[in-house]
Order: sequence, then structure tokens, then C-alpha cells
Amino acid sequence: MSGNRPSSRALLTWALIAFLLASGCSSGRSEGPGGAGEPSSGAVRRGEAAAPSSGSPFWVDPDSAAARQVEEYEAAGRAEDAKLLRRISERPAAIWPSGEDPVPDVARAVRGAAGEDRTVVLVAYNVPHRDCGRYSAGGAADGDAYRRWLDAFAGAVGDARAVVVLEPDAVPHLVDGCTAGTYAQERYRLLSEAVDRLKRQPRTKVYLDAGNPAWLKDPGKLVEPLRRAGIGRADGFALNVANFQTDEVVRAFGRELSGLLGGVRFVVDTSRNGAGPLPGGGEEAWCNPPGRALGIPPTLRTGDGLVDAYLWVKRPGESDGTCRGGPAAGTWWPEYALGLARGASSSSPAAPGV
Repeated sequence: MSGNRPSSRALLTWALIAFLLASGCSSGRSEGPGGAGEPSSGAVRRGEAAAPSSGSPFWVDPDSAAARQVEEYEAAGRAEDAKLLRRISERPAAIWPSGEDPVPDVARAVRGAAGEDRTVVLVAYNVPHRDCGRYSAGGAADGDAYRRWLDAFAGAVGDARAVVVLEPDAVPHLVDGCTAGTYAQERYRLLSEAVDRLKRQPRTKVYLDAGNPAWLKDPGKLVEPLRRAGIGRADGFALNVANFQTDEVVRAFGRELSGLLGGVRFVVDTSRNGAGPLPGGGEEAWCNPPGRALGIPPTLRTGDGLVDAYLWVKRPGESDGTCRGGPAAGTWWPEYALGLARGASSSSPAAPGV
């Protein structure tokens, strides 16, 4: 990641990307990031700027768990903790609709974003046999139930400006064999259908999850699976969802995968990668690792011609699962949130060119 300011041509390029996202034109982890494997090596840049990213085009949820925690800390006289958590509460993070009916969560987010003329970032995470029975196990009961769920999800988006990260882990778990081969054909079909259904919404951009470079180290193994999942009709792929790999490592992996796919664009989850992955790795290095930090705030100004956006797909402060003393996956954990906020250095650049 370069701290140099971009050229005039680069600025024009990113202005065009912002326009495409606003107009809905196509440019072409899961709460439990299972299978993350050993951390990648690479340069680490700590944290992100402390000031809110007021120029972000993405919607900030005013009723997030982080926002409510800030209010609780202020009421309890914990002013410094409240100030730290504003690094999370005042920045846009993706909405993960839960339960059998996604409409209430999606509709609330869409209304909020429309009222502020912002783009809403959503995660569709309900594919059958989700997360191989691990911390975030669950998903729709069967293929037909998933189709109904996804149709309701897409219908609730309507004509709003939206970015959808489609099914974190779903393709990588097929590649690494964690998801049984007997489910492969159905999953590819469901993902491909989901891309088509979401793209019927006029201003929705869709990015298929492609794991992270510490999990599937050879991007070539993702090419055919992503094609079967509908990448050719999506807007691109998403990397590093709910993981901690550095921007440099993720971008290098993404550029290689993009080249193998014919120039497909991608987005990167920077929510918790400000300090990189846990040194030394280990089987569950991805699960609530200590000493991590917030990454670059969500932005379209990535400084990389193939990277559409840096996003906070994983909601910082929500647990990866019942490891290292954490609550159930997706549950707000204020102590961990404070750790991420403390780890973020106020002296680090917010993003290339910002």
C-alpha cells in the first residue's frame, strides 16, 4: 500500500468508480472465517486514522451494537472508552441479515441509506450447510428454502444502491474439501442463481467471496469454482472477509486471481487487518486473535485499479465464535472491540490518496 498521492489520472479513475457505484453500473467472511489456515507473511501497516471517514459513500448504522455501546459508556462516565469505540460506531460496516426472514434487516438498512443518499453494504450468508458445522454453522434448510430467502433479500433491496458480498466461505469450503462433495453441485447452482437474482436489482453490485490468501494459497484453485458460481455475471469477488491478512498480501493475491479470471475486479475487507494476522499462526489464528487492530476505513479510493473498494464486511467487535473466551459467533463483544480500536494508530494514513 502506497502512501503517495495518486496522479490526476488516478483521481479521475476513482471518481469514475464512485460514479459507477452510485449509478448501479457493473464494473465487470463470514462471521466464522473457517479454514483460514496459517497467516500470510508480508509488511504490516498498523491501524487507521482516528477521525471518522465523513466522506465515505457507504451508510453508517446509527443503531449498531457499537453505537449503543458508546451510549452506555458515556452514561457510565467512561468517556475514553466511548471515544475509542467511535472509531467503530462512526464508520460503515456491512449488515448481515439474520434469521429465516431477511426482510426486516435489509429494509431497515435500505431505508436508512436512502434517507442519507448513501450506499448500503449487505452480506448474504444463509447457504445450506454453511460453515461446515463450525462456529457459524446453520443456513437455509435446503435449496428451495435458500431460494425463497435470497429472493426476499433481493426484493427488499429494491432499487437502492447496494453492495452485496455473497456467501462468505461458500466457494472456498468447496475448494478445500470442508464442504462435502455431495453438496457441491447444488451449492454452485444456488450461488449462480443468487448472482442472477441479485443482479436483477438495478443498482446492486455483487461480489462472490473468494476467501483469503492464508487459506487458499494458490489462486488458480479458485478459478473454475468461481466460474461455476457465476463470477462472470457478478461484479467481482471479495477477499479477506472476517480475516486479518494485510492489504499488501491480499491485493497481490487478488491481482493474480483477477488476471486468471480475465481482469475481474474485487473488494477487500479491511475491518480488522490493521496489525495483520496473529504472529505464529495456529489452527485457529483467525478466531478472536488478540492484539489485532482496525484497518483502513471503508472507501472507494483504494489506490489500486483493480480494487473497487475497501469495506468493513466483518463488523468489528463481533465475535468469531466461542474461542479465546469469546461469545457465540456474531455476538457483540465490547472488550474485543476496544482492543481493536486501541490497536488502531491515529498516525497511520486512512487510505491511499485520501
